[in-house]
Amino acid sequence: MKSDWSLFCADCGRTKPLNWLGRCECGGPLELVGPLGRVDPAGRRMVGRYGSFFPFASGDWTSLGEGGTPLVPLARLGRRLNLSALWAKNETTNPTWSFKDRGTAVCLAHAKSLGFDRIGTVSTGNMAASVAAYGAASGSETFILVKRDMPEEKLAPVAVYGARVVRVDGPYDKLYDVSLELGRRLGIYFMNSDVPFRVAGSRTIAYELAEEAPTLDWVVVPVSAGGNIRGIFEGYRQAVQMGLVQRAPRILAVQAAGCCPVTAAFESGAQAIRRFENPSTVAHAIDNPLPPSGNRALSLLRSDGGAAVAASEDEILSAQRDLCAEGLFVQPGSATAFAGLKLALARGIISAGSQAAVVLTGSGLKYQSVLEKHGLSWESCGLDELEKILR
Repeated sequence: MKSDWSLFCADCGRTKPLNWLGRCECGGPLELVGPLGRVDPAGRRMVGRYGSFFPFASGDWTSLGEGGTPLVPLARLGRRLNLSALWAKNETTNPTWSFKDRGTAVCLAHAKSLGFDRIGTVSTGNMAASVAAYGAASGSETFILVKRDMPEEKLAPVAVYGARVVRVDGPYDKLYDVSLELGRRLGIYFMNSDVPFRVAGSRTIAYELAEEAPTLDWVVVPVSAGGNIRGIFEGYRQAVQMGLVQRAPRILAVQAAGCCPVTAAFESGAQAIRRFENPSTVAHAIDNPLPPSGNRALSLLRSDGGAAVAASEDEILSAQRDLCAEGLFVQPGSATAFAGLKLALARGIISAGSQAAVVLTGSGLKYQSVLEKHGLSWESCGLDELEKILR
């Protein structure tokens, strides 16, 4: 690894070396800091285009083609909402159908640079599949720790990669900390939701948006652990320094009303998030009651002119149908971004005529049981009746 890089804690100001694993002693999340890289115009995907933004040698990377996701214009929805332009950053086209692949690729490069051949994560869905896939591709022994009640329909698509999938009893947020401690003792690199190199991977979403749509007014991001929105904030700060954009867009954080610790703190003026009791939402991918980067996300929203809203179950499902009508079938947690955009426009947080992009973080194909909530129907007929139906 390159020597002029370090890990920085914005909470207390401490600096750590790159081989530091876990959080700062003060409990704050760490951030990767170092010299700005240069965009390689010949690169089409994340590693080829932005590899110099990370402190790794070329041999450290294991890539499955992550990044370089399409920015899809949503002209009809934009007109309906009275926006001058609306796009969807379609992260479902990543190798395992979610944005998590960006951070997993960066974490795996870090793990390999430190000599780890055992990796793991704590996850209930997208990150589990991502780490399992990249673990298989790199030949790493891989451990996926999940909640005891995780349904088998979610376990099988993870276990198929050959990872060891372990259901664990106990509070999910405590499992996060325990995994990092055990990883240090047992030589397993746990690439959990807001470790600094995973967050750094999410910066590349901002780099791509800055290159593709440099005049955006708002970027709308669903929030769970808080690592992805942190990375997008950090990436836009760097994009301004590089001159990719003249100004960073404002960022709207969106959570489900059934689990919204960051939004609740933002709206109440609280200085810190509190555990959200009894979470319940169809947006399972973002139902984190005590997000590890929640306080950092809250601070960034306030310091950088962002905002936060929470969408109801009906609003989330309606947004999912709206996006399907544009050809984009995403998870409820992803659809929450579009639901939040509509709420922010209705409340005057986002002005008519603005340019906005919603970050669609994961594919609906990963959570098909939600389709039962949409009252879908289809038709049947005999061959002799088909012409009549098709008229």
